[in-house]
Amino acid sequence: MGKREKINVITLGCSKNLVDSEHLMAQLDEAGYEIVTDSNSTDAKIVVVNTCGFIGDAKEEAIQTILECAEAKAEGRIEKLFVMGCLSERYADELREEIPEVDDYFGARSLREVVEALQADYRPELETDRLLTTPDHYAYLKIGEGCNWHCAYCAIPIIRGNHRSVPMEKVLEEAEGLVAVGVKEIIVIAQDTTYYGKDLYGERKLAELLRRLCAIEGVEWVRLHYAYPTDFPQDVVEVLRDEPKMCKYLDIPLQHIADRQLSAMRRRISKGQTEELIERLRREIPDIALRTTMLVGFPGESDEDFEELCEFVQRVRFERLGAFAYSEEEGTPSALTMEDDVPQEVKEARVERLMKIQRRISLALNAERVGRTMRVIIDSREGDYWIGRSQYDSPEVDEEILITSPKELALGQMVNVRITDCEEYDLYGEVVEL
Repeated sequence: MGKREKINVITLGCSKNLVDSEHLMAQLDEAGYEIVTDSNSTDAKIVVVNTCGFIGDAKEEAIQTILECAEAKAEGRIEKLFVMGCLSERYADELREEIPEVDDYFGARSLREVVEALQADYRPELETDRLLTTPDHYAYLKIGEGCNWHCAYCAIPIIRGNHRSVPMEKVLEEAEGLVAVGVKEIIVIAQDTTYYGKDLYGERKLAELLRRLCAIEGVEWVRLHYAYPTDFPQDVVEVLRDEPKMCKYLDIPLQHIADRQLSAMRRRISKGQTEELIERLRREIPDIALRTTMLVGFPGESDEDFEELCEFVQRVRFERLGAFAYSEEEGTPSALTMEDDVPQEVKEARVERLMKIQRRISLALNAERVGRTMRVIIDSREGDYWIGRSQYDSPEVDEEILITSPKELALGQMVNVRITDCEEYDLYGEVVEL
């Protein structure tokens, strides 16, 4: 190809999208392109935007990004513009009509087509290769696509289809490749990680996969995200409890606790079953950090439903919690059959109240960690502080530890840190020798 032509890959949305972009970039890098990522000031003449189309705010961000790139193309600053991912999977025809400046639109499962549109040969032997955009010491590992649960509010099955597991040997090959380039922390993701293997092997195989990931030499931490609570596998509880490399951390989106809401959301779990699961997790893994998300303002959510949710959050004291207001997504069961009857200002007030409760809980739980020494991985340097995380925190979404050290540290280094102070969502500490 002579001089390497630049491609700017812009990734929007979740970590699952990020993995898709990293696979794409590995193919393009092998084809001879120079890759830059998420750059607004690049001289790259080719831009690929990987979009999110999950909720209203994400769709607005994606459309705004596409429009900005289309304007840059009209002004001659870029020559080729391609759009892929969830938004174009769902709205390709509408987008072609509204933003014709884009050279082509591709769906969320069209990696080969994107590569070929860029006049490169798709290389099947590179399917487990990645060009990492995260810091070198951690990476996301996607073990499946789509979802079989079909919750009433969720567009993922419409966009990504039913659950499809990545074969275990491919997952392990990809993980080994990540470790070979310096990754120490593997963050396991899918729309529902607990469903892993059911489609390929006739039974859930997440526990076996986690054990095999922990067995890879060079892996320090394995972290589990996006675990659906319904029928949560007991063997996964045992892996979290028994495997030293498993972070004592679980991202388990619950969405609500009132039975009326859980039923309307089609969550296939009751309040009693949810509380039993939390009790089991904390009994068997006493030091576990539970991260969850709550959805407020779903159609029909009464004041009583919301008060029940607030009482539950106050009583259970989740280590990490995010709250989101319901937004109607066309084509979903709730959009087709329910009236979006909770006023927007009520939704927003409920989000704020729930997060106010959580801020108090977070501060209290953080205060309990003051004086404790924890193993921490160093992510970055900001001013006078090294920024790190313990096993109880995932990158980007959870707390950070601001660390002082008399010695120079390295990114990705594991150090022992004594916690000296805290805020609502951050800890302070100092490196100690053990």
